[in-house]
Amino acid sequence: MYGKAFAPEYQGALTSLSVNSSLVDVLAEGIERLREAERSGRLDEVARCGLAVAEAHRRLGQVTDADRAWKASYRAARAARDTAAMAWALWSGGTLARQRGAFPLARRLLALAADLGERGGDVVVRGYSLAGLAETGRIQGDYAAVGRLHEQLLAEARRRGEARHTVWALEGIAQMHRNTGSYDRAYALFEEAAAIAAGAEDRRGHAWALRGLADIVSVRDGDSERALALLSEAELSCRAMDLSGALAYNHKMRGNVFYRAGRYAEARELYELALTEFRAMSEPRGEALARLGLAKSLARLGRDRTETAAELADLAGLLERAGLRHAREMVARAQAEFGVVAEAVR
Repeated sequence: MYGKAFAPEYQGALTSLSVNSSLVDVLAEGIERLREAERSGRLDEVARCGLAVAEAHRRLGQVTDADRAWKASYRAARAARDTAAMAWALWSGGTLARQRGAFPLARRLLALAADLGERGGDVVVRGYSLAGLAETGRIQGDYAAVGRLHEQLLAEARRRGEARHTVWALEGIAQMHRNTGSYDRAYALFEEAAAIAAGAEDRRGHAWALRGLADIVSVRDGDSERALALLSEAELSCRAMDLSGALAYNHKMRGNVFYRAGRYAEARELYELALTEFRAMSEPRGEALARLGLAKSLARLGRDRTETAAELADLAGLLERAGLRHAREMVARAQAEFGVVAEAVR
């Protein structure tokens, strides 16, 4: 039913790159092909090679370089009057904005990308841009608004037999079920995503699905050893492809597993590692989640109660301002868990 996964963001002279190519390799080849295109004066090729460069920088956590690259790709596409390439550049910029926690900007850029993709007749960039809008809403916890869009995009991806997008949609829907307590449904969806990703040789999608399964196995079944094994398997793909963001979230989840198992010192070490990784790539949502896990671990290890209260109060304010509803609810639960709600609101 599903063919081999492909990476539509690798375009022009870079179409031979695999969805599983190391991002370091993608960046090196992308820059080389970009320079060739600039020398030849082919603006359409400059735009498309620049897109791969932007995405490699973004996924490696090099946000300043990624910001510069997607904007250059957009300018080249506009000069070449290539509407679809303009859409792809805006998609990259919107995805970067979401990664950096700039959610209003992300929505604006992704909506523009979807519109240009439709006008340019590129159904794939339209789908990716709508998916980006759906993911932005999901990350902010607005499940009612984006649940239907996730289901619509899943149906479209299944109809086209596009494995990578099917896996993305399944994982997004699974995450919403997990966050609302429907663990069995979430597990089934993550399991399906993992199977499709494995069959399509989509190592990135497979790694994220394994992370989701590890989370469910840990929180629902209390099986920390199996959860850690799943995360170890996922980490191999993250490292092989230089997936900095996915690796940081993997480490954060490993911290979650240790925390749930009462292994607080080990949890602290993993949260500290993830926090360093998120800060290096300017990923504020991941940084906040790692800070939350670290605060809880330190509290269990005897940290002063007033320090815990202050840390959680700061996180609550940060997440409230960012509009991250689900993460804000997690902080509220932590405040209740440690009995510091009163101190946090004084």
